[in-house]
Order: sequence, then structure tokens, then C-alpha cells
Amino acid sequence: MTIQMYDLCGAEPDRRFSPFCWRTKFALAHKGLDYEAVAWKFTEKDVIAAHGSKTVPVIVDGDVKVSDSWAIAEYLEKTYPDTPSLFPNGVGETRFVKAWTETVLHPGIGPLVMYDIYRHVAPEDDAYFRESREARVGMKLEELHAGRDGRLKGMRASLNPLRQTLAAQPWIGGEAPAHSDHIVMSAFMWARGISDYKLLEDDDPINDWRNRMLDLYDGLGRRSPGYDW
Repeated sequence: MTIQMYDLCGAEPDRRFSPFCWRTKFALAHKGLDYEAVAWKFTEKDVIAAHGSKTVPVIVDGDVKVSDSWAIAEYLEKTYPDTPSLFPNGVGETRFVKAWTETVLHPGIGPLVMYDIYRHVAPEDDAYFRESREARVGMKLEELHAGRDGRLKGMRASLNPLRQTLAAQPWIGGEAPAHSDHIVMSAFMWARGISDYKLLEDDDPINDWRNRMLDLYDGLGRRSPGYDW
């Protein structure tokens, strides 16, 4: 049976940009599981409320409904043990990468591309997105956008732990990609889906890893509508 996954989209139904949804899509592809990604918009709360959640991703696997990207990854690992492991080095290492991504990488990238997300959301989501995000950052989206060049250097510097890791091994997971790679790459997929703002310099060694991630799983990331910078 094909797994159904609710996946955030913009005004264009095939433009998918949620970093948390990308974690789940990469996880499903890594395990070779068939799934259908169902387009979902910010204000369609009633659709996923029926599955016991307020946010995406949500998967429906037969009679089982699971929300939250981390809970989904743990569920897939437990339910499909004969498929490639998401945590070949143990859950603890991946949990650390998750924490670094959510406390350093997301806060670094988010302010740089937030106005670009606003430009891509569906018209019915405009008011919700602006109100909720401006409350979060404490300023108008246009003000945030105007000051992003001053934040770029700091964001790039924050990636040094990632650069050092990839200088020593081909993947964050080691000799082969793992869910830790999915988690970090999903932050870049977030930006790629809605922004042409160049987050990385051309000679940044992270670019090599990023391009290899785009090509994984028959080009899952590269085939998704987005901006290549």
C-alpha cells in the first residue's frame, strides 16, 4: 500500500518547500518506500486535523497516522527494518544534527528567505503567513528582507562545523548518506524552493555535498521546482 504524505506547497501546487516535509520525503526515498505527496496549504488546517495534527508533515500508512518529521523517521525505522537504515550510526548522533539544524541553521537561513516564501505562498495563505511570521521576527517582512545582506556573512560562518565534517568524510552520515544528511539538506531545500538568493559562495565545499544530495534518489531534490544558485 502506498503511503500518503501531506506536504506543504505554495501557490504552485508542485512547489514544495517545507524543510520538515523534505526530511520525510528524503527518509521515504532512502528506504525505497512508495508514497504519494499530497499538496497542502498553510490554512488548510481542517484537512490534517482529521489526522490528529496541526502541522505537516503527516503520513498515513494504512490505518496508522503519524505527524512530526522526527516521529515519522522513527516510525519508518521501526516499521520497515529490512530497508536501509536512517540511523546507521545510532539515533543519538542524528538527534544532535537535528538540534544543530534547528537552533543554528534554520535561524540563520530563515530570515534570509522569509520574504521570498511570502512571495510564493498561495493567495489564501498571504494574511496568515505575514501575521504569524511578522509576530515571530518582530518586524515587517519587507524590513527583514531589506537587511538580509548584513546577515549573510554570519550565516555562512555558522556553517563551519558542516564544512569541517564534509572535509573529513563524504557525507554527514559518514561513508554513505543517512538521515543526518536529510535533515541538513532539507534546510537548503527550504531555501532552494522559494529563493534565488545565493546562500553559498561558488567555492564553498558545501556546494559539492549539496549537489550530490540533489542527485540522490533519482534526483528527488533536483527534480523539484526551485532555484539553482
